[in-house]
Amino acid sequence: MNKVEEIEPIFSIPIGSFHINITLSLIVQWIIMIIVGVLLLWLASNLKKVPGKKQTVAEMFYKTIKGVVTSNMGNSYESYVPIFGTLAVFLLLMNFTGLIGITPPTKDYSVCLGLALCSFLMIHANAIKKMGFGHYLLGYGKPFIPMLPINIMERAVFPATLSLRLFGNVLAGTVILDLIYKNMGHFAVGVPIIGHLYFDLFDGGIQMVVFLMLTMINIKLLPEH
Repeated sequence: MNKVEEIEPIFSIPIGSFHINITLSLIVQWIIMIIVGVLLLWLASNLKKVPGKKQTVAEMFYKTIKGVVTSNMGNSYESYVPIFGTLAVFLLLMNFTGLIGITPPTKDYSVCLGLALCSFLMIHANAIKKMGFGHYLLGYGKPFIPMLPINIMERAVFPATLSLRLFGNVLAGTVILDLIYKNMGHFAVGVPIIGHLYFDLFDGGIQMVVFLMLTMINIKLLPEH
């Protein structure tokens, strides 16, 4: 599948003169969201004081995410554990779809930008909640008023830098794997496995961690500045 075919919509939903394009990456996202929702409901069902195997796995996952959140953001941000836990699973599954021959949705920049905008909204909503809207606006002029344009630019470009980091790494990985398959032919025995282990599993996991860490750090730091 070439680049042009990947970005073409499978079908469009017309709403007046506007069309909502339904792409493969969007459909894969819906499927993953359903999987994540069903998985989380299943893990959270029939909880007992003496945990079984399923509940033990759920509790271990929760404690792991809780440890990451509280160590980077503080105990006052424990309420963010479900958000970051869900986001971690969602990103991992999207980055891992290459293992089953499906182009990762995060190779589509609109997907990465949408995720980055969600992080952007969380960061600034938390800052407004912590500081109040007036003090939030005053923060753009710190440490002194001439810094106002730079502060606005710095915060405005955050979604772009966060999304491009995720998009660029996933895109690079899929391009390299395509080159391996196309140019090595029958000599590619074993090589694609190594490529998938690195670009899909290792790099996909690293990009999930980086995305979460940058979001956590900015949520924590913005109200403090």
